[in-house]
Amino acid sequence: MHAPRTRVQRRPVHGVLLLDKPLGLSSNQALQKAKWLLRAEKAGHTGTLDPLATGVLPLCFGAATKFSQLHLDADKTYVATARLGVKTSTGDAEGDVIAERPVSVTPEDLARVEAQFTGPLRQVPPMHSALKKDGKALYEYARQGIEVERAARDVVIHSLKVAAMDTPSDIRITARVSKGTYIRTLGEDIGEALGCGAHLTSLRRTATGDFTESQCITLEALEAMSEEERLAQLLPAEALVAGHSRVTLGVEDAARFLSGLRRRGQWADASEVAVFGSEPQAFLGTAHITANELIPGRLLNPIEIQQILLNATSCETTP
Repeated sequence: MHAPRTRVQRRPVHGVLLLDKPLGLSSNQALQKAKWLLRAEKAGHTGTLDPLATGVLPLCFGAATKFSQLHLDADKTYVATARLGVKTSTGDAEGDVIAERPVSVTPEDLARVEAQFTGPLRQVPPMHSALKKDGKALYEYARQGIEVERAARDVVIHSLKVAAMDTPSDIRITARVSKGTYIRTLGEDIGEALGCGAHLTSLRRTATGDFTESQCITLEALEAMSEEERLAQLLPAEALVAGHSRVTLGVEDAARFLSGLRRRGQWADASEVAVFGSEPQAFLGTAHITANELIPGRLLNPIEIQQILLNATSCETTP
């Protein structure tokens, strides 16, 4: 007989965990593992990484999930290895080989494709992706051998470095890109431009927005910690709005703002504002300012704010 599984007692957890996603797990599998370790009631991530990709995956818990869209839209930086001369059905090492061609690439060729693929581009999403058509992921169609027409997307490659590696058939691609960019597609397109085709053999996200791999923790490290140490790894929800303008409200204005009312003040127009209360000092949510009016956006509720303040007090008093 199997021993009965212990039921995890969930609790309100608020904040952002910067996870170094391991190879082989989907983003959702990594999220569920971290959620279980933190015993969190509510969680979400800020954009998927393929199971074959590793690196920066911000996980949002509790109140922080309200602001996860901000990092879905953030620029991302990736480092990938591509194998030249071999095309696969998926654009990565998981697929079947569908074409092989000889490789003859010079440093001048690499410089040429760097220039060619830097800036605004139109990309056709790969069939092996989570993009949905008629409620079904494209990779589900692909597994059935069905090719679905996909509209090209406008993306931006902000910076690109393509470098030779120790083996003549491998190149390293380092790219900072806009949201919606598929690095597998970029690797395949670079391979075609070099005249030999290519597929990715490794992919790592090294940054998303202002968050970098040096700030991340692995699941193994998190698992080895005590519950208090795990909670201490969380960044506050306002870490997701670090680049916003900042407005601090007094007690009465803060209460009215939290109820969804606009506030008037001598503020310059701003499209992205992080709003804080002064007594107690607490993050209240986001807003924008038009014609001296602070207009609420995504707001925390009073219970969430109380829980965050209580957790902060508990952490300060824990020896």
